[in-house]
Order: sequence, then C-alpha cells, then structure tokens
Amino acid sequence: MKKNKKGRNKVIRTTIILVLVVVGICFSFIPLFKNLKFGLDLQGGFEILYKVESIDGSKMTRDKVMATYKTLSKRIDSLGVSEPEIIIEGNDKIRVKLAGVTDPEKAREQLSTVATLSFRDTNDNLLMTSDVLVSGGAKATTDSSGNPAVLLSIKDKDEFYKVTNKVKDYDNNMLVIWLDYEEGTDSYSSEASMCGSSESNCLSAATVSQGFASDVIIQGSFTDDEVNNLVDLINSGSLPSKLTELSSQTVGASFGDDTLQSTLIAGIIGVVFIALILILVYHFAGFVSTVSMMIYTFLVFLVFWVVGGVLTLPGIAALVLGIGMAVDSNVITFSRIKDELYKGKSLPVAFKEGTKSSFSAILDSNLTTLLVAVIMFIFGESSIKGFATMLIITVLVTMVTMVFLTRVLLQLFVKTNYFNRHTKLFINVNAEDIPDVSKNEAVKVVPFKNVQFLKHSKKFILLSLVIIVVGIVMFAVKGLNLSVDYQAGSDISITTEEKVTKSDLKKDLKELDLDSDSIEINENDITIRINDVLSGKKVEKVTNYFEDKYDAKTNIGVVSNVVKQELVKNAILSVFIALIGIILYISIRFKFSYAVSGVMALFHDVLIVFSLFAIFRLEVSTMFIAAVLAIIGYSINDTIVCYDRIRENLAKENKKLSKERLYEVANKSIQETFVRTIYTSVTTLVPVIALIFLGSSEILTFNFAMLFGLVAGTYSSIFIATVIFVYLESKNLDKPKKKKVIYTDEYEEKQIKGINC
Repeated sequence: MKKNKKGRNKVIRTTIILVLVVVGICFSFIPLFKNLKFGLDLQGGFEILYKVESIDGSKMTRDKVMATYKTLSKRIDSLGVSEPEIIIEGNDKIRVKLAGVTDPEKAREQLSTVATLSFRDTNDNLLMTSDVLVSGGAKATTDSSGNPAVLLSIKDKDEFYKVTNKVKDYDNNMLVIWLDYEEGTDSYSSEASMCGSSESNCLSAATVSQGFASDVIIQGSFTDDEVNNLVDLINSGSLPSKLTELSSQTVGASFGDDTLQSTLIAGIIGVVFIALILILVYHFAGFVSTVSMMIYTFLVFLVFWVVGGVLTLPGIAALVLGIGMAVDSNVITFSRIKDELYKGKSLPVAFKEGTKSSFSAILDSNLTTLLVAVIMFIFGESSIKGFATMLIITVLVTMVTMVFLTRVLLQLFVKTNYFNRHTKLFINVNAEDIPDVSKNEAVKVVPFKNVQFLKHSKKFILLSLVIIVVGIVMFAVKGLNLSVDYQAGSDISITTEEKVTKSDLKKDLKELDLDSDSIEINENDITIRINDVLSGKKVEKVTNYFEDKYDAKTNIGVVSNVVKQELVKNAILSVFIALIGIILYISIRFKFSYAVSGVMALFHDVLIVFSLFAIFRLEVSTMFIAAVLAIIGYSINDTIVCYDRIRENLAKENKKLSKERLYEVANKSIQETFVRTIYTSVTTLVPVIALIFLGSSEILTFNFAMLFGLVAGTYSSIFIATVIFVYLESKNLDKPKKKKVIYTDEYEEKQIKGINC
C-alpha cells in the first residue's frame, strides 16, 4: 500500500511538471509566431514569375541568370521590402515574392526594367554606357599584388580611351560606375561613403591616372565575395537580357490578414478536438500523447523558423494535416500495447513489447510519406514547395517527438508501477478483460472477432466503380473545372460585405473591357475567371475599381500559357515518380505483391478524388495536385500498417499456406488493425473538416480533396488493397517452388550393368 502511494505521488508530480511544460509552450508560441516570416497570401503583397531571355538571341547560361538574380535583389532592396523571396526556377525563370508591398505596379515597373550600367564623373555627368563593354565580360581576377580585383573586357576601346584620357586630367579624377542611376535621386557626393554597398546604386569609384585603350582592372581593398558580387552586378548591367512576365498574383493586406486569422482558428479548433479524442479514447496515455503533440507543434514551428521558412496557407494546411498523421504514430503504439495487455501480459511487459512491435509500421509509413514530400519539393513550384517543406519537417519531427519522446514519457509513468493495477486509467483497458495466464485463462477481448471484412469488399468495390464511372461521364461531358493555373488567364477573387449579383458583375466587367469565362458567388466571396492574361497596369486598374466600388478585398492571379504547360507537366511527372518510388520502397521492405496491390489502391484513391471533383465541379488548382500527393502519402501510410500486420501474422504460419488460410490471416490482420485505422482517420479528418468550415476559402478545394482522399484511402486500405494482395499472393501459392540446385565436387558412381558390376 505504501509502495502504491509512493508511485501515485510520483505520477502526480510528473503530471504537474508536464502540465507546466505545456503552459510554458503555449506562452512561447506567441513570440515564436511573431518572429516567423509570413507569405504574401497571409499578409498581402505581390508575386511575379519572370522568364529571363537574351535580347540578342544568345543562350541564357546559369551565370547570366544569376547575374539577373543579383540585379533583382539590388532593386528589391531599394523598394524597402523586408524578407523578400527571390527563387531561380529551372534554367531560365526567376520567381519574386514581395510580401507587404502596397504598390504592386511600382514594384513591377522597377523589377522588369532592363538593368542599366553607366559610367559617370564625380559630378554625376554621364560619360559612357555599357555599350563600351563586352556583354557579360566582367571577371574576377587579381591585381599585381595578388589582391582580389575585377577585370573589365572593353569592346569599344577607342571610346573608352577617349573618356579615360579626359577623366585623368579632372581635379577629382574618378570614374564612377552606377547600376540603374536615377536622376534627381542618386548622387556621388551624397553616396560616396556607401558606394559598393547594398544601400547604394553606386557600384564602384576608380581613380583614373591615364587613358586606357585595352581591358582594365578595377582594384581596391576588395574581398573575394565583394569582387564576385561586383562582377555579377556589372555583368547584369551590361547584359542584353529582358524579363518576360509569365504569371503574377496580387493579394491585398486585409485579404491576407483575414485568411491568416480564419485558418489559425480552424487549426486551433482541430488540434483541440484531436486532444479531446486522444484523452477520451486512451485516457492517461492520451494525455501524454497530447503533451507530445504540443511539443511537436512547437518544434515544427521552431525548425521552420530556424531554416528561414516562409509560412503560407499551404504550409499551415500541411502542419494541420501533419498533426493528424503524427498522432497516428501514437495510435499504432497504443493499439499494440492494448493487444499485449489483452494477451494477459503485465503493463511493463506489454509496454515494452508493444512499443517494439509498432516501430517497423511507424518507420515504413513515415518514410513513404517523406518520400512523397521530397518528390513534391523537387518538382513542385511556389505553393506546392511550401506545402512540401512543412510536410518534410513534420515527418522528421514526428520521429523525434511522437515516437521517441512519447515513449520516454510513458516509460516514466510505467516505471512508477502505479498503473499496473490501473490499466483502465492508463490506457483504457479494463482489468477484468486481462486474462490471468497463470490460470490458463483464454484471451477475453478480440475486437471485431466475428466480422468478415473481406466479405464486404465487393460492396466497396462496387461503390467505387459507380463513383468512377459517373466521374468519367461528367468529365467526358463537361471536363474538369480547371483553375487559372491549368488553363491560363486571370482569376479575380473578391471579398465584400455588399450584396453583389452576377448581373452587377457582368456590367462591371463590361466597363473594364473584360470578358468573363465564369462568375461564382459564395455569400461574401466572389470568384471571376477571365481568359485574358492581365497586364500589370490592368491588374492595378481592376483592383482599384472593385475596392472603390464595393469596398472589396481583392486578390488577382495571372498565369500565362508557358506556366500552364509546365505546371501540367510537373503535376503528371510528380505523381508518376511518387508511385514508382513507393513501388520500389515497398518491394524492398516487403515484397512485390504488396507493392503492386498498394499502388493499385492508390490509383483507386486518386481516381475517386478526380471523379468527385468532376461530379461536383470543384476547382482543380496547383494545390489540388499537392492534395493528391498528400493523399498518396497518407493512404500508403494506412495501407502499410495493414501490410505490416499481415506480414507479421504470415511469418507465424509454420505449415504450407492454403488460399483459405491466406484469406483468414488477411482478415484477422484487418480485425487487429481496424480500430487503429478508424481512430487515425478520425484524428486526421477532424482538422481537415475544421479547415473546410472555418478556414480560408483559398484552400477550400485543397481541403475537399483531402476529405475525399482520406475517406477513400481509409476504406481502400482495408477493403481494396488487402483483397488485391490476397488475390496476387494466392496466385503465387499455386506456383511450384524452384528446386535449389546444389553443386558439389563429389561424384557418385553410377552402376551400369555389364560395365562396373
């Protein structure tokens, strides 16, 4: 009794410490969240994708694109934008994200102007332009003393000699190099001390002691990095390149604020519901899991901040989804511990064996999700990359917190021995349901013992066939409702409190000289699709028009045909590579029949989602493809847990396996994992449903795709993937096993009548 009281006191003390940790984390969230970088979809701003091209038709090399990148970086500095994102995509594209920009047209104009390099005297008089230089001819070199310097290749040597010969006789004989010099703004007299820094357009000021009719070296107290930077900037200013706008997006600041607020509220509600479900289902173990979930969420944000990630809507969606999937690691472990308790083992033994047996399923399911996330990151662009980054972080942090940390915390409580007689309190297992093995009592609790899951598979297969056939018919008749991402044009999203009808909007568009492809009104949210690719000035005009007339918050996205074609190609390629990667991984970790049946189930899930989107005319955007890839990762995660149990149970079969016995083992495996499958699906669906009802309309179709995919993935893992596996594996049972050929150096004498007898 005294020992039990001691254990109880230890449990109380440790629980209080955990509660204090959770409270501390909640308070730590506030400063951490404030220090995160938010994307333009959460704070408003401007995003633009450029294709970098040579005016003279020469090939754009990586160095030339990098020089243009440096020029854009310097121009953005002059805009006063904090935390800009400049990303080189592919071989000839640059994406610029400017969160917080209030004048997109000014930003567009300043970014897209071809870089201008000029040579001036100290009184700012123009002496030469970049025409005297060889295009892209600046190179890093060293001076006579071996110090870092810049070599300029001169094209018009006569002009260069004429100017430098004149400058050498000036009182202040300096040749000042400017990039994008602005009359009335830039001046050497006021910027001399800043020349060469990011704060000034002045690149260099060199003393001229003689006239030069050859290539020249700019020398000074440069570091290697400063020389390389100066080379890039000079080359960008002398580069005959142009920037062609491929796509753009403008988000009003108030639009972004509302989006952030609604999405965060939905996320918090989703997490609270998950915590309640865990505690109701697993009692004290559920409480420990909730603590781990809080630490997990904090660490995800912390890692995201450390790597300099930019939080976007897709990133928040990935985090909320990741929480649901992370909880799955605990659900698998708890289910295994309960299985061991139902076999009559003590809590310490059940905990040890349950955590050990659950690890392979957790590892495989998380690695397949990680594989899909990496493929998304490699082939995705913009929003998909943000989603993938967050998903990669959530998977890695899951293995640290939801696997390792939860086990360490639970072990602390198990070692107190207080819960040995309180298994109901610890993990919701009634003491009377645990058989006494010393008395040879049989197992008392076998969940779903009499349910023949595989017998019901035909009903689900029939349901899926009906949905897919109807979806194909709808697709053939009306096609998919493609967003601007996949058909090029412009999307105008408007949020207003005023009552606006379609006829009002048609008049507005006529006044703006625009033809609408479709107009959708959902209470206060309006989406207008136009086939035209709006120019920068037109975007500004449309934005101002709707803001003035309806006091509307406006978000405009523009996509060209070039981007559309690349998005379609990347979407198909990323899904295909994800499926190939999964086949290879499962074939190595399990066997080929598991891989084939698992991927066929994934095809089913993807077809179901596409069919439902065709039936309900939901919009297919880039985030839809992110959702499809996430579903592939989630569904195979679910399927692997079933496969892991099937593999484990088949390994226990000593006698030759018949088709009937294979069927029984598969059905038994589903019985043993069914509760875990349902709980996991519920904990993942809860935040998705919260985001559908309370989150931003910007990711509504993403959430619907996740909802459809999660439901389809849950029943396909049970009723379709397993059925296909049993069918394929039963075919292998009929094949005769290949006899092993044994090679030996020993020869057996053969008796032949009449020869050796």
